[in-house]
Order: sequence, then C-alpha cells, then structure tokens
Amino acid sequence: MKRYFFLLIVSLLFILGQNRSIYPKSKDGKQTRHNVESLLAQMTLDEKIGQMVQVDYLAVKNNEDDVRKYFIGSVLCGGSSDPIDNTPKSWKELYDKLQSIAVGTRLKIPIIFGIDAVHGHSNVDGATIFPHNIALGATHNIKLVEKVGAATAGEVKGTGIQWSFSPCIAVARNERWGRTYESFGEDPQLVKKLGAAYIKGMQGKSLSGKLSVLACAKHFLGDGGTTNGKDQGNTECSEEEFRKIHLPGYIEAIKADVKSIMISYSSWNGQKMHGNKYFLTDVLKNELGFKGFVVSDWGGINQLPGDFKKQIEQSVNAGLDMAMIPNGPGRKYNYLDFIKYLKELVNENTVSVSRIDDAVKRILTVKFELNVFEKPFADNSLFAKIGSKEHREIAREAVRQSLVLLKNENNTLPLSNKLKSICVAGKNADDIGNQCGGWTISWQGESGKTLSGGTTILQAIKNTVSPKTQVTFSKDGSGASGADVCIVVVGETPYAEGLGDRADLSLSAEDQEVIEKAKTANVPVVVILISGRPLIIDKALINSNAFVAAWLPGTEGQGVADVLFGDYKPTGKLPHSWPKDMQQIPINIGDKEYDPLFPYGFGLTYK
Repeated sequence: MKRYFFLLIVSLLFILGQNRSIYPKSKDGKQTRHNVESLLAQMTLDEKIGQMVQVDYLAVKNNEDDVRKYFIGSVLCGGSSDPIDNTPKSWKELYDKLQSIAVGTRLKIPIIFGIDAVHGHSNVDGATIFPHNIALGATHNIKLVEKVGAATAGEVKGTGIQWSFSPCIAVARNERWGRTYESFGEDPQLVKKLGAAYIKGMQGKSLSGKLSVLACAKHFLGDGGTTNGKDQGNTECSEEEFRKIHLPGYIEAIKADVKSIMISYSSWNGQKMHGNKYFLTDVLKNELGFKGFVVSDWGGINQLPGDFKKQIEQSVNAGLDMAMIPNGPGRKYNYLDFIKYLKELVNENTVSVSRIDDAVKRILTVKFELNVFEKPFADNSLFAKIGSKEHREIAREAVRQSLVLLKNENNTLPLSNKLKSICVAGKNADDIGNQCGGWTISWQGESGKTLSGGTTILQAIKNTVSPKTQVTFSKDGSGASGADVCIVVVGETPYAEGLGDRADLSLSAEDQEVIEKAKTANVPVVVILISGRPLIIDKALINSNAFVAAWLPGTEGQGVADVLFGDYKPTGKLPHSWPKDMQQIPINIGDKEYDPLFPYGFGLTYK
C-alpha cells in the first residue's frame, strides 16, 4: 500500500512539473522582456537557430526526436499532412506528443504548432467549416467576422494548437486568381476592417487567454494584385499604388496587435517578397512598428535566386524570422540543411548574431505572450468546442448574411415552405465538399462527403419545407415538369492555390445545360451559384427567375434555406464587382471605365 501511494505521489509531481514553467509568468510586457532576455542569454547558437525553424509534421514524422535534437521552434501540419484518422482526438494527441518532446529540451522551450485554419479548423473532421472570406466580405459585418474568428480560435485551441495561418488580408483585384475566395474583397477599406476584426476575434483580449490563438496576417505583400491574377506572380505597379491598395490591411492588422505575418510568394516589380529587405524590414518592422515575427510561406525562400545557402542568407537578412521548411532528411531544401547553412553564415559573419537575436527575441516574446511556457499542453476542457452547436449557429448566421441576391424577377423569392412540389437540381445541391471548397480536410479540397457533420443545401431544403411538400432531386435538371419551382445549385468544384487559377471563368457547359433543362420544364427557376469568385453568368442569368450568389458557404447549408424560404431577408452586398465577360477582367471599384454587370456593393432584398 505504501508503495502504491509513493508511486501515485511521484506521478502527480511529474504531471504538475510538466505543466509548470521554469520562467516567471509573463504578467506584463516588462516581465515578458525580462524572461526573453534571460532565456536568450542562456541559449547557444544551435538553440537560437532551432527557434527559427518550422518543419512540417510529415518531414519529422519518422524523425520526431529531431524536435528535441535540433531545438525546433515550431511544427505545422500543412496541406494534407494530417493524422491518419483525422479526428479531433488524434489532432490533440499529435500536438501533445510533439510538445512533450519539445519541453524535454535543456531549456524547456515549447513549440508553437501552426495550421491552415482558414475557414474554421478546416483540416479536422467534425469541425465547423465557416464560409470562406469572400462570403464574409459580402456580409460587410465587422462584429460577425470577429465572432467567426473567435469561434475558429476556440476549435483550434480545442486540439491544443495555438497558431492559425489566417486571416488572408490580400486585396484580390483579378478574379482569375485561384485564391480570390481567401480575400475579403477588392476594396482595401473593406479588407482592412474585416481583417482586423478577424484578428481581434482570434487573438481575444490577450494572447494568453484560454481561447486565444495566434493569428497570422498573410501574404505580405501584394499577392492579390499580380498580373493576370497569376498565383505567386508579379505585381507590377508604382510604390504609391502598391501601398495604397495592398498595405492598409497590414497597417490595421498591426493596430489590432497581430503578432505573426506571413510573406507572400509573389514579387513586386520582379523582386520576390521573400528577399525584399525594404518592405520586410524598412517598411514592416521599422516604419509600421511591427513587433511580432515574420514567417515564410511553404518553402518560400527556395524561390529566391542562388543556391539554398544564398537563399537563406538573403531571406534572413531581409527580415525573415522563421522559415517554413516542408521537406525532411534526404529531400532537397530540408531543415537539416537550413540549420547547417545558417550556422555557417553566422560563423562567416554573413548573417549577424544581432539579426539572429532579433528574430529569436520576436519568436520567444510571442511564445511567452501565448502563455505556452506556463501551459504547453492541450486543455481538455476545450475539446467540446470543436463542431459545437454554438459555433454552427455562428456559421449559419454567417451564411445567411453572406448570400447576395442578384435577380428576383416577379418576386420569385422568398418561396413558401408549403409548396406542393419542389425539384432540386445541379451537382452542388447535395455535395458538402463542393459547398465547402478548397482548404477543407485536404489542401485542394474535394467533391463528395469529405467530412462528418454539416448540412447540404438539398438537406436544408428538406429540413425547411412542410412534411407534405414533395422534394425531388436530379443532378441534370430532369423531372422538373409539374413542380412549383426548380432550385438549381451549380458552380465551381473545390480548388486552392495554383490549381485554382483560371483563364476562363465562364459557367461550365454542364451547369448551363442543367439550368436550360430546368427552364424547358416551364416552371420558375431559382439558381444558386456556389463559387469562390464572380463567374461569367450571362446565359444563366437570362434563364433564371431568381439568382443567388452563395459563394462557398461551408458546412451550414441551412443558412441558404433560411434565405430561400424567407426566414431571413437577404442582406449580402457584393465584395467584388461582377464582370459582364472575360474582357472586363480585371474590373474594380474606382476604375476610370466602370460598367460591370453588377457593381461593387450590389445586393437585392425582399420587399
């Protein structure tokens, strides 16, 4: 019995020790600065360089002890590098496992774990998937966007993770760009207001808060303004125009106390932003007074000229504080080489110790502000936040407010929920994957039932109508004859960066045919467009009696039905000018010649 109690006490002491920091709690800025300076004074060059490294979990999956061996400062799960079963429980266990390795180092410096939670905790099965930013832009609602940021943070923190690579505060100026839906809109003033609101929601009143998560404003700078909307392309304009359009969001983000900023893959007038010292150091850190740390995009430094060592030299000297390095041992541009080359550069006096110290101070400061030294492991009490009813209601409200009514001939909408017969058609009516879009479970997203939870638009319609109403469904639009109305749900299928770029934004021939077939049934046709940007919809608009831009609404399709059946009047306003044809693109508010199909800010409502 004595032996049992002895072992119990030892176990309790171990658990308490695992959750107790060896550094005084950072109650204010003065204590944080003292902690950082004290810790920095104890660090070797190897330990400092380790803090500047962020590795993908796939890179260390078979070499997890490298987190301890090389004092790795951060780990991410990017793209599709998820736990095998992708459940919230597995995510939490993965986080705690890696964190336990990190705090086993000499100085017990914890990692910060990053993830692309760009519209909810969207890598995790069972999480609430919120509408993408383009839809939030259509709400023009600062308070609602702040709520979405806070709810997302709560679900991220529920798995222990304390850093989200969001919000994207790009100003999307050309709908050909495949990341248009990650932007709040084409107007810098809208982007700056909603970006700051999201950051405030995510980071809370204090980074040390129980539900607070480190936000990351991205991508600095000009990613939404590239020529022809080419992803990772070249933004060609004067500095005056560059600042006027693309900088306001970051000025406001810094005022909102964002503590991490990600560099853009793109270039400005031919110079890659990952090596642009003028903008990363002179403008961002010195002129704007950014006190957080700067992180690269996924392998972003590898697009700089020269060999890997030269790329490291240029990016770190330009102002990069943390390098996101996707590859592991045996792969080109891996984190072991980064560590080796950066150490050589310091020893050769090509990168100064002061530049290393500045980067490490910035990273450690954020870690102390996050209170991750004091509480490095996941808080089990937050687990229930993931996919909670409360968060799904916020998402549903965001869907309602994001829908933009573009046409409503003869007051076709709202529909009565007591109609005799409704035909629902189109490939996006009963597809949760299409409804959510890219960056959902996997990097590019995918069609089909890719996640548990959520409501498709078809199911939402069935949930809303009277039990006596007959609801039929056909992908191709057949069977509409005799129905009181045909609701056709069409548009894009999932995509993300790079693969989402399109030279032609015309609605597909398949979708056009579905709408035309519904029209031949001689019933009212309501078209719901699921898309990450305005598309060319001339024929579809003519063949519809009512037309709704629903963007990428996420898991809570019930919000769409709320608007269709009049439980909520449409309030959404376009965050992008809607072009008549491809020849008009790019078209943006403020252009000298401005004659879009629908202007920025357009949106009908019900009488």
